[in-house]
Amino acid sequence: MRLLVVEDDRSLAEALRRGLSQEGHVVDVVHDGTEGLHLAESGVHDAVILDVMLPGMDGLELARRLREDSVHLPVLMLTARDSLPDRISGLNAGADDYLIKPFAFEELLARLRAITRRGGAPVVEEVLVVSNLVMDTKGREVTRAGKVIDLPPREYALLEYLMRHPGQALSRTMILDRVWEYGFDSFANVVDAAILRLRRSVDEGYDQQLIQTVRGVGYRIKAWWLARRGAD
Repeated sequence: MRLLVVEDDRSLAEALRRGLSQEGHVVDVVHDGTEGLHLAESGVHDAVILDVMLPGMDGLELARRLREDSVHLPVLMLTARDSLPDRISGLNAGADDYLIKPFAFEELLARLRAITRRGGAPVVEEVLVVSNLVMDTKGREVTRAGKVIDLPPREYALLEYLMRHPGQALSRTMILDRVWEYGFDSFANVVDAAILRLRRSVDEGYDQQLIQTVRGVGYRIKAWWLARRGAD
């Protein structure tokens, strides 16, 4: 998933960024509510982790503005305020869940999974299949023809993005924007390098090459029906 963290405590924000990145997520971090609203309305994120006390615009107003603008992004609100009226205010503002600081990182992960399953975002498939390549996103396991493929987090996220769009040509900029935390053409070579490593892991030793280069565009993973028809 691509997650947005809006938190003005920079040490906590950095800890969240590191922890969530290690879980295979792409994480954008901002420390200001106004900037957080702008990014949250961009449509590129799967969920937002939102502090209540923020400069520029507080988290309650940010959540309220999202709902007024019909942005159905799942919101996990973080706050040190633990009274019942505070929790009710957060939920009434549009938060999907409410987590009291300090919190266990494992609980944050569990609550994120819960709100993205039931939230306004589409239900995300947990098992992806392209030909004999299978990704179990819940168990974070990738196999091809029954053989386990061990991938580092970035290449796992890249493969997941490709497998969620079988047969679709994805530009380097699209891949950078979704899998990395930037979308600049000058960094396009990192996509090429990651694709090369991914091909070694996924395609090497198999007659059917699933990861394809689309000239002048970027890359795609061959959809199963294309593979069966022998189309390119």
